[in-house]
Amino acid sequence: MESVREAGSAEAAEVRRFWGGLGVPGLVDVHTHFMPERVLRKVWEYFDANGPLIGERGWPITYRHGEAERTALLREFGVRAFTAMLYPHKPGMARWLNGWAAEFAARTPDCLHTATLFPEDGAGAYVREALDAGARVFKAHVQVGGYDPADDRLDEVWGLLAEAGTPVVIHCGSGPAPGKHTGPEPIARVLARHPQLPLVIAHLGMPEYREFLDLADRYPRVHLDTTMAFTDFTEDFMPFPRALLPRLADRGDRVLLGTDFPNIPYPYLHQLRALERLDLGPAWLRAVCHDNAARLFGL
Repeated sequence: MESVREAGSAEAAEVRRFWGGLGVPGLVDVHTHFMPERVLRKVWEYFDANGPLIGERGWPITYRHGEAERTALLREFGVRAFTAMLYPHKPGMARWLNGWAAEFAARTPDCLHTATLFPEDGAGAYVREALDAGARVFKAHVQVGGYDPADDRLDEVWGLLAEAGTPVVIHCGSGPAPGKHTGPEPIARVLARHPQLPLVIAHLGMPEYREFLDLADRYPRVHLDTTMAFTDFTEDFMPFPRALLPRLADRGDRVLLGTDFPNIPYPYLHQLRALERLDLGPAWLRAVCHDNAARLFGL
């Protein structure tokens, strides 16, 4: 039987051929998950238990490996920069997670120093601490956190991040499972107050693709990431309307590669092939897979 290492090396060769053919120096993936091991295991347990809600296939974790192996695999894929998307589900977690993320970034120089937030007293203070410590990207998860992003306790936070120009990857669409505060309306209220906030809408905002494209049209610092979009898995239950592809092509300077590695139910290469088969052209793929994020993060 093929070993995990052999399978990873074979896939890595195909991934490297993909980006090598685009003429870029590697990939920049703005949506990868690294977090304390016991927290990540809880995330995997959630997918194991709730996968059947997605359908009979469930949600198997393709890269259920240790931290060192996962990091090595991204490097073998040729991912020159990635993130440590982590997020609290209750008050009191964010500062602790930010401390772990700072340590991870210090020992993992190709990881963009990532931080997170939650609507709670003191959020402004620890977000400022994270910025002062060198955080380059934040993660917000409206569905898991169960909070309104327009909560007044986050107003200072959004203001700080807008002023700093620090991107926030935010899961705020209603897919794959809706939450009380998911959807475009709460984010529209945030952007009305903070129009310079550099948000990166995770998963292209699925399934409210059109509405989040509208927000990107209205606010020039709003980006979208491709996480799980266009894959066979997602197209089966939350397909991207093909009528919107011309708009996605026009917005190609603000679409960023995201994958959800390692928490994906298919190989990493499949996300890349799913983008390729949109047939939006090599210039669009170069921008999405490398150039846009390289510019956003000053790589």
